[in-house]
Amino acid sequence: MSKHILIIGSGVIGLSTAYFCAKRGHRVTVVERNPAERDGCSFGNAGMIVPSHFVPLAAPGMVALGLKWVWNPESPFYIKPRLDWELIAWAWRFMRSATRAHVAQCAPLIRDLSFASRALFEELAALPGNDFGLVKRGLVMLCKTQHALDDEAAAAATANALGVPAQVLDAKAVAALDPGVTMDIAGGVFFPKDCHLSPARFMAGLLAECVRMGVAFHWGADVRDILTNGRTVTALATTAGEMAADEFVLCGGSWSPQLVRALRIHIPMQAGKGYSLTVEKPRQLPELCSIFTEARIAVTPMGGALRFGGTMEIAGLNEDIAPRRVQGIVKAVPRYFPEFSASDFAGIQPWRGLRPCSPDGMPYVGRFSAYDNLSTASGHAMMGLSLAPITGKLMGELLDGEPTSHALGLMNPDRFR
Repeated sequence: MSKHILIIGSGVIGLSTAYFCAKRGHRVTVVERNPAERDGCSFGNAGMIVPSHFVPLAAPGMVALGLKWVWNPESPFYIKPRLDWELIAWAWRFMRSATRAHVAQCAPLIRDLSFASRALFEELAALPGNDFGLVKRGLVMLCKTQHALDDEAAAAATANALGVPAQVLDAKAVAALDPGVTMDIAGGVFFPKDCHLSPARFMAGLLAECVRMGVAFHWGADVRDILTNGRTVTALATTAGEMAADEFVLCGGSWSPQLVRALRIHIPMQAGKGYSLTVEKPRQLPELCSIFTEARIAVTPMGGALRFGGTMEIAGLNEDIAPRRVQGIVKAVPRYFPEFSASDFAGIQPWRGLRPCSPDGMPYVGRFSAYDNLSTASGHAMMGLSLAPITGKLMGELLDGEPTSHALGLMNPDRFR
């Protein structure tokens, strides 16, 4: 039976949910607080589809690494010191989750979701006129030091055991794999199933498909209140008026927790600010996407341009650009790509986006138990783009009352109640 589904948020998760719900024949409305010409987390990211990233953010070693980096304003990870109970509680839950048992439990699901999402990206790329630059040539983890290469080799062994193909390569083999760029590295690990694309083109194509299928969009509409009657959400009170529907889906990214706080729903989340710099005419252009392992910087060719993105800055819902964080990216690039220099980034306006990070590194996907018609899809951290299509498909199945194609238990939005 067709329903009216109202989605809060038009990021990559919101649009994917809208697309798959409309594909099932539902009437879909999307409410977005920003104008249509928005530039949020879904647009300036590294554009990677990464079955290789099956380890959740909360993993052994991350706490120690974070403590090592936290005092360096140019490091890959930074927490802005502040007396904030929600941040303290989030950090405590993160530490509790960063265990081998947690990784062992979550990795198979993340792997399965990633491969399913990759297949859906291929289906979306096959739609008429929907060229978003999908490149299926793999990703290389570039290691500057032998120590890092040894660590990545161990990770590669785990990946192969999980059915995620990975190859450990020395520097010469990496250079042969991607001869378009000069590298100063000890070696790397190649993940042939990873892909990359242009996020802005993907978002434009997905929006166009949604419009073609009749999805209605309300741009610049802030949600002021969520109206309820017992266990039922009846309408949204927005700056564009009151909007009723049969089902309500929260896809508000880092802003999701505050939207449902009045309903006494608690979804622990911290905004992890990331930055990117896109060089339109780079002096060298690799064909593969890569990650500078020690520096935690992602590198993606997008047409003739080259994007460098990284850092995780926990500073609240703050979209200001911190120059020292950007400088950390700029300084790291020549250490891996020696033909590049700081001058290559002169005059480039840095992009920033807030990634929604749960404390256990798993997204929130499913219904809230307190309400019969309120669900969420959020908290994907750095995996939002990569897992967007499968998340949208799961939400379509869920809202139709069907068994979902992947179990949602580990992503239960009530798991921290």
